[in-house]
Amino acid sequence: MIKRNRNAKIIATLGPGRSSEQDIADLIEAGADVFRLNFSHGVHDDHRRRYDTIRKLEERFGRPIGILMDLQGPKLRVGEFENGSIRLEKGQPFRLELTNVKGNETVASLPHPEIFAALRPDMELLLDDGKIRLRVDKAGKDFAETVVVTGGKLSNNKGVNVPSAILELSAMTDKDRADLQVGLEMGVDWVALSFVQRPSDVEEIKNIVKGRAGVMAKLEKPSAIEHLHGIVELADAIMVARGDLGVELPPEDVPVQQKRIINACRIAGKPVVVATQMLESMITAPTPTRAEASDVATAIYDGADAVMLSAETAVGEYPVESVTIMDRIINRVERDRLYHKMTEAARSVPEATAADAISAAARQTAETISAQAIVSFSSTGSTTLRIARERPSVPILGLTPNMDVARRLVLAWGVHSARTKDVENFADMMGKSVRISKRLKFAQDGDDIVIVAGVPFGIPGGTNIMHIAKVKDDD
Repeated sequence: MIKRNRNAKIIATLGPGRSSEQDIADLIEAGADVFRLNFSHGVHDDHRRRYDTIRKLEERFGRPIGILMDLQGPKLRVGEFENGSIRLEKGQPFRLELTNVKGNETVASLPHPEIFAALRPDMELLLDDGKIRLRVDKAGKDFAETVVVTGGKLSNNKGVNVPSAILELSAMTDKDRADLQVGLEMGVDWVALSFVQRPSDVEEIKNIVKGRAGVMAKLEKPSAIEHLHGIVELADAIMVARGDLGVELPPEDVPVQQKRIINACRIAGKPVVVATQMLESMITAPTPTRAEASDVATAIYDGADAVMLSAETAVGEYPVESVTIMDRIINRVERDRLYHKMTEAARSVPEATAADAISAAARQTAETISAQAIVSFSSTGSTTLRIARERPSVPILGLTPNMDVARRLVLAWGVHSARTKDVENFADMMGKSVRISKRLKFAQDGDDIVIVAGVPFGIPGGTNIMHIAKVKDDD
């Protein structure tokens, strides 16, 4: 079994170029903990093959591996142009219409009534990842008269962003609903929801998923930031999707919002992922820029549960090297004394619940007696996540009888998850904790471990005991 010597996790995206069994095995050995299946690309059979390969390798490596499906979400785009593209000049008028008109230098099709319904004078429209900026002068239900603020080349079907408006648009399209059913049937562990604008978007998908997978809300809209706490409360995890967020917010705001989102998740005890352009140059280069290395390190210093690679592993020329360098950066940061000081300073006050009280006590006890691990028994994973919220300085061994829970817990900071049979009594729990700690090389004879669980056993939400056990020769 592969044992990681770090707390933060690595998510690697799989793409068409490198999805063979050997390719994925190489990524696991390099440090990938969770694999992302991007449903914006590829067909269902491709994703099924990758899913099956990961599950096969899971048995080979003897450790749970998480699988995240990423839904495409609604894609807002302009229509097509008579000659394929146009050039817009600053200050010129430019009209957008709901019709299917073939565009030119004066008019373009925008087949999205939800956008026109939300437009008001002086709002800005961003086209082609923000390269083109338009200011609205006048708008109706099927048109908008705009002035070009930032010009440039605009070609067929480029994306449209409306940063200052909440669009009356579901975060899930018909394609997403079909994809979601396929993913749930396969057995994905996490579902990432794009285009989240408000808490009701998260409620909508959770009503469909019904606990069969964890729901991860991707924060890429300014309106989502305005509803941050409501979204964090409802979602099972959060992704800081800096691609679209970086288009819709001023560049100087993105790092600030990243820290704000991570802090909100830390307080709530929800896993948080930092994604997009982390090692972008490694798509074509064998080493990252110093700025990229610093970017990854900053996410780890801030307390992110996981960092994600997208094109670097999906289509890049150096996928294994990208995972390897990310693993090295995380390990280096987590050995830094400043990292430990920052982690301690950011620790939240426990909530007034038995689970939080026990989790906080487990961390303090483990650090006081120099225990080698905190062992958490949890049928749902909630207790293990509360312990992870405490950011202890010792590993968290998350034991659960449910393989689905074990796989979801792979995403969480500091958690080494493992499936075990449910315990029948206190002595059984003690014996399993000690044996598994030894077998997985978290502790050896003479070491102490701290065990957290709930009695009666097998009932979710009943965390109420903490016990110190010594690992002995005869265990």
